[in-house]
Amino acid sequence: MSYMRILLVEDEPDLGAAIKQSLNHTNHLVDWALDGLDAWDYFKLKEYHLGIFDWLLPGVSGVELIKRIRRQQKPLPILMLTARDSMEDKIAGLDAGADDYLVKPFDMPELLARLRALQRRTPQLQPKRLQVGNLSLDYGTNTFWLREESGEKQVLLTKKEFQLLEYFMQHPNQIVTSDQLLEQLWEFGAEPPSNVVAAQVCLLRRKLTKYGCDDMLKTFYGLGYRFQPQA
Repeated sequence: MSYMRILLVEDEPDLGAAIKQSLNHTNHLVDWALDGLDAWDYFKLKEYHLGIFDWLLPGVSGVELIKRIRRQQKPLPILMLTARDSMEDKIAGLDAGADDYLVKPFDMPELLARLRALQRRTPQLQPKRLQVGNLSLDYGTNTFWLREESGEKQVLLTKKEFQLLEYFMQHPNQIVTSDQLLEQLWEFGAEPPSNVVAAQVCLLRRKLTKYGCDDMLKTFYGLGYRFQPQA
């Protein structure tokens, strides 16, 4: 399963922590909200690949949260978690807009298997490449491919390098601020060191430089960074 940004909404602390840990171990970036209102705020601030929502939540229920998202015409695949296992409840959850339904208690391998199944049947989550200039980001292998006269060269990326390069390639020739990168690529509630963005960008630039792409990523002091792809 390739890297995804996931919105997890679960008000049971132990279960939420266990799910988040399992997803982090499979290289996903997870924002975990304990109630529906916080989840709605998260959804309005970020773009997510997939959602995992409990049904019974403080503030706004999982079903109401799904309905709000569907009214926004957002094609977010959503797996609903709940202890409510009657046929009527399952139908209500699916009719509200959930894509799959998992009854508590469940085993973590089944949760991960259902996420893989959601990914397989969701076109926008299929492994693909993002092509910008002579760089191609491969979602299936967490690598980038550099096109040269002699052919393509494959370069392995760390999880954070991949996330950074993806964001820069989605915003070519634009000034991207440190605050934007923190908001999009680090989890809500995380408290990274103040220089974490500069340090991660430095590591990414070092890798790009190693493969002859030293002019692609420029720093504009006091403003941010700009990715300038080669033709």
